[in-house]
Amino acid sequence: MYRRQFITTGLATLGLAGTANAQASAFASWVAGFRPRARAAGISDRAFAAAFDGAQYLPDSINRDRNQAEFVRPLGEYMATAASDARVSTGRAMMQQYAGLLSRIQASYGVDAHIVTAIWGMESNYGARRGDIPLISTLATLAFDGRRGQFFEQQLVAALGILQNGDVAPRNMTGSWAGAMGHTQFIPTSYEAYAVDFTGNGRRDIWSDDPSDALASTAAYLRRFGWQQGQPWGVEVRLPRGFDFEQTGRAVKRTPAAWTQQGVRGVDGQPVPNYGEASLITPTGAGGPAFLVFRNYEVIGRYNNAEAYIIGVGHLGDRIRGMGPFQTAFPAGERGLLRAERVELQQRLTAAGFSTQGVDGQIGPNSRAAIKAFQRSRGMVPDGYASVSLLERLR
Repeated sequence: MYRRQFITTGLATLGLAGTANAQASAFASWVAGFRPRARAAGISDRAFAAAFDGAQYLPDSINRDRNQAEFVRPLGEYMATAASDARVSTGRAMMQQYAGLLSRIQASYGVDAHIVTAIWGMESNYGARRGDIPLISTLATLAFDGRRGQFFEQQLVAALGILQNGDVAPRNMTGSWAGAMGHTQFIPTSYEAYAVDFTGNGRRDIWSDDPSDALASTAAYLRRFGWQQGQPWGVEVRLPRGFDFEQTGRAVKRTPAAWTQQGVRGVDGQPVPNYGEASLITPTGAGGPAFLVFRNYEVIGRYNNAEAYIIGVGHLGDRIRGMGPFQTAFPAGERGLLRAERVELQQRLTAAGFSTQGVDGQIGPNSRAAIKAFQRSRGMVPDGYASVSLLERLR
């Protein structure tokens, strides 16, 4: 019995080794086939050879790309992490430690230093988690895999261009399994387009312990997309009794004075100052906090358009600056819908006569309009919120 078990185990081991060898061989063939495409994109043979010296197939990158957990935490739980006491206190300490640098960056790019610091905190915990995976290996692996091959090959070409430019040595070009790099997690194409050499040493170095170039590059990125200095991302507000939730959503924009006429006021009871046109959002529906959000909300969204991320960065920045927590609590246990649930919601709304104008798993203006119409038809508050309870009601 023991001999049979030994033989079986040995054969399994040989099988795994054979599979790994086959993958490595196929990967090497792919790299050889990619070389002419890189050359056509302007990558020299010398730069290519230096970049791929020691590069290898990373099956863990494939596993992580194919098995990303789509668990949507309740927004209140997410915010408790995004703007935790530890992250806020560390952010304030970083603001003090790098006061001179952040002041110069703000003066140069017109982007509020506390927002740059908040992105730093959200993306890498202020540089503590920049990622240590060899970038050429992981990008080549993901491009070879093919699931999102075109995107990752584009990132790989950009990464090779960065190396060819001399911004970083191949051994120091590390990042996340998905190819995001440095203190504020730029992907290679964004780095190529927006990174800056703030130190003036001839290299745009977002990888080193010195965060100067990374933080300045983040500010340059935000300025490029229209950051308005002195304008908040958003302001928490209170809504009057009987408020018409048909007015919520980013498609509706009004001046703060016009919102005041509708009874919308800051949590301090005062009218919201005129920071420019604003939309009213209720990210967890009528039962949670409400915010007037401005142009800078959309600019943060260019970094990551997830609503939770935008609010997280904005709120963390406010807390670092010295403001307090939100005054209205998020509903306990209220999580967002998984993609499969969003698809089901759209299908069920459409089948019930409230067309979402397509089924794609994205809750955009058409889906919110359909949700509001369904809610009105059932005597519910028409807040347009795609909740688990709404899906259950449709089932």
